[in-house]
Amino acid sequence: MFGACAGWGLMAPVGKDAMTHGFDGITMVTFRVVGACILFWIASVFAPKEEVPWRDKLMFIGAGMFGLLFNQCCYTIGLSITSPINASIVTTSMPIFAMLLAALILKEPITSIKALGVMLGCSGALILILTSAVHASDKVGDIRGDLLCLFAQFSFALYLSLFNPLIRRYNVFTINKYMFSWATLMLLPFTFSHVSEVLAVSIPTRTWLEVAYVVFIGTFLGYILTMIGQRTLRPTVVSVYNYVQPVVSVAVTILMGIGVLKPTHALAVVLVFCGVWLVTKSKSRNDVEKGLNNIKR
Repeated sequence: MFGACAGWGLMAPVGKDAMTHGFDGITMVTFRVVGACILFWIASVFAPKEEVPWRDKLMFIGAGMFGLLFNQCCYTIGLSITSPINASIVTTSMPIFAMLLAALILKEPITSIKALGVMLGCSGALILILTSAVHASDKVGDIRGDLLCLFAQFSFALYLSLFNPLIRRYNVFTINKYMFSWATLMLLPFTFSHVSEVLAVSIPTRTWLEVAYVVFIGTFLGYILTMIGQRTLRPTVVSVYNYVQPVVSVAVTILMGIGVLKPTHALAVVLVFCGVWLVTKSKSRNDVEKGLNNIKR
């Protein structure tokens, strides 16, 4: 999980730099989806073979839409508009969305601690968005990009809530092979002509190396590592590693000179981190049911 989150944290400034030197958001997300699709099909040749019924193959369409297409399109295009610092701060809101959706879909209880966590997290996100609305700069932030990155987290949280039983039935290579395949089929017809026009222009070698990092480390390897981590660590431990992303992203962004850390950013980080920490530390449905059973005994 540390490797995955550190890789994603570095992907924000690296991807942002690539999208200011030859690539744009649509081209980058197309390379992410199609490139990772090819890599997962190659990797699946060496992975254990699994029989997937057509019912599950069709369910991977929905998983691919929410877990990849909407998530990656919104995040990557949002990153091309806003600052890497804002994009990385927004990623920490995903556990809060997951908690709200778990309450609606999986009937997980919302305790007072969870409610406080949501309020703090929302306050941090609101400060971030208002700061971006005032400045509207790709170094300080842009409200359009922030909202797209925020929707990307909502989309991924919805994917986790709706398709959790499906992704637990198969290994990481089978899951991603089908998810990225459906995402490629849905995305490529709409972006192929645009990507062809972008690639017709000379692109610096440095940009190609940054794109390779985003595809191989930030997407292919990142998805493998995080799914392995989710299966071997407790959810609370997994969520704590999410804090690594903005730390890495902010440090590298400032060193690269493509972002500015303002006091309002720091306040937003503190509020979002506190909110996520409270949400992840609060009791789950299983914890509540175990407590009730112990009282009855």
